[in-house]
Amino acid sequence: MTAETVLTEMPSLSKLYVNAAATAARARLTRPALVTSLPARAVEVRGVRADLAKLTEFAHLMGEPARDILPSGYLHALVFPVAMSVMVQEDFPLPLLGMVHLRNQVQHFVPVLFSDELSVRAWARDLSGHRIGTQVQIVAEIHNAEGTELLWRGVSTYLAKGVFLPGLDKPSPAQPRVDFVPPAPTAQWQLGVDTGRAYAAVSGDFNPIHLSVLTAKALGLRRSIAHGMYAAARVLATVPQAKPHAFSWDISFDSPVFLPATVSLEVLDHRTDDGAWLSSEFTAWHARSARKYFSGTVWAGCA
Repeated sequence: MTAETVLTEMPSLSKLYVNAAATAARARLTRPALVTSLPARAVEVRGVRADLAKLTEFAHLMGEPARDILPSGYLHALVFPVAMSVMVQEDFPLPLLGMVHLRNQVQHFVPVLFSDELSVRAWARDLSGHRIGTQVQIVAEIHNAEGTELLWRGVSTYLAKGVFLPGLDKPSPAQPRVDFVPPAPTAQWQLGVDTGRAYAAVSGDFNPIHLSVLTAKALGLRRSIAHGMYAAARVLATVPQAKPHAFSWDISFDSPVFLPATVSLEVLDHRTDDGAWLSSEFTAWHARSARKYFSGTVWAGCA
């Protein structure tokens, strides 16, 4: 990063989405000059603290007990407004609305407590071609208040479907598709039509593709879809509940979870001979059609 924008307070997600909608409307009318590179600056907010009420609501929605240590899914929600501030900059080349998750990679270096004062920083990297659009990575980091210790780091890969920018490397040909054969499930979720709205209420992420059939259709989807981070946070709430101080996780999304949905999951734990947890692998799919939704791994350490 060659420059940095320091904000005096955490951005409002609702205002960011309004700004994104206004930018999209202007783009349809004025056809602005095409931008084909990423902003060369980061966005930072200092003096960030967890909202105890939202934290309690978040834990309740995910079915996990309230603890002093902030859950991983909540930390992603905490940094998301800063990440979005990167994606609504005028020289950001992709439209925010309609963008979908492809992957999340997270490292927890030390526990983050609800009482901690934090510094949050985010920037964009790795703009590249995708077979159905353009993808980009948004990196978000949580440091201590002084900015001297890295506590948490997340890399989110997003896809702008149907957006093809000139000059980007063409992706390699898709590998032959391997049919997914669902294993025996170890759990099942029943997700109602209000799942997106419920997660939005505790995370602040009111992306229209998650809220209703009408708002999702306005952005090209047939129905609303569950937040990718809702799925990730719900898995992480139970895999395992007592995690070590340093751990990592990685999740890849294969297809959207259209709401309502019945989601089947398999979770496989790996342990040492004396029973200590090493890692867990998880896979989720549509209970009837066997369409794969997502898969990933949680493991001890930050290697």
